[in-house]
Amino acid sequence: MDQNGAVVTRVKPLPKVKKTKQSQQETLKYVKQHKWLYLMLIPGLMYLIIFRYIPMGGIIIAFQKFNPFSGLSGSEWVGLYYFKMLFTSPDFPRVLINTLGISMLSLIFYFPAPIVLALLLNEIKHQKYKRTVQTFIYIPHFISLVIVASLTYQLLNINDGIINQVVQMLTGKTINFLGKPEYFRGLIIGQSIWKETGYGTIIFLAALAGVDVSLYEAARVDGAGRWKMMWHVTLPAIRGTIIIMLILRVGSILNTGFEQIFLMKNALNSSVAEVFDTYVYTKGIINAQYSYSTATGLFKSVVGMIMVLGANKLAKKAGESGIY
Repeated sequence: MDQNGAVVTRVKPLPKVKKTKQSQQETLKYVKQHKWLYLMLIPGLMYLIIFRYIPMGGIIIAFQKFNPFSGLSGSEWVGLYYFKMLFTSPDFPRVLINTLGISMLSLIFYFPAPIVLALLLNEIKHQKYKRTVQTFIYIPHFISLVIVASLTYQLLNINDGIINQVVQMLTGKTINFLGKPEYFRGLIIGQSIWKETGYGTIIFLAALAGVDVSLYEAARVDGAGRWKMMWHVTLPAIRGTIIIMLILRVGSILNTGFEQIFLMKNALNSSVAEVFDTYVYTKGIINAQYSYSTATGLFKSVVGMIMVLGANKLAKKAGESGIY
């Protein structure tokens, strides 16, 4: 009883369930039954450990005045000096704007492209024709970015580019697509759409394959046409997949890709082509400013992590499962 005379019932906490020998044997038996799947998992785990997790120890360089001859243990500790140097640098606003500009355009134009293409492919009923189209749109993904940049140069260069020759025939003038800064972002987004849209449909086509066919039959009975079925049945069915891919895309908002930007960058368009990926390369590899470039890379990673966590939280508030 308590002080007021009421009867208080004390509930004993449930005992902790320990793993019995039988459950351990069942787990071991399950692993043995699927041993080939676990063996196939090893290369991926080794890749993550060796190339992703072990190098994270080098982050400490961002807080040191790193000297390769002194090593990590012998370099002078400077704290947040290089982060202050980054944020007060006159290059920082320009690089940030350039990176966000390309990322936002990619989010607006490139991200929806695989979804739209997957929806269009899903409407094709002739399976042989559908597989043929899929094969052709997958091919650009396997073409090297070096070749893509070379093709872009051959098509658009001001001297003998095919497109510029057509423009000259029609207008009597040529356009310096590769040199003028205002065309750079469009070229990058156009290359990404051409190269990766087809391959990006794989995930969404897999999600579409899991849509319940009875939903389409019910919508057809209610008088819904192809457009309404796509809007009210297909899109809601793959909404979870779209949200997950969007969260991952938002997390890489400061990653524009080094190779593509580096290949398309030149002295004439560098005012809009200098992004964080090329900036880290210039400062770290060319100028040997290891601590400064590491601080820049760490800033990118922290922003990416914050964006992923924020986008995932918003997705959960909107009723979606998110990525975790």
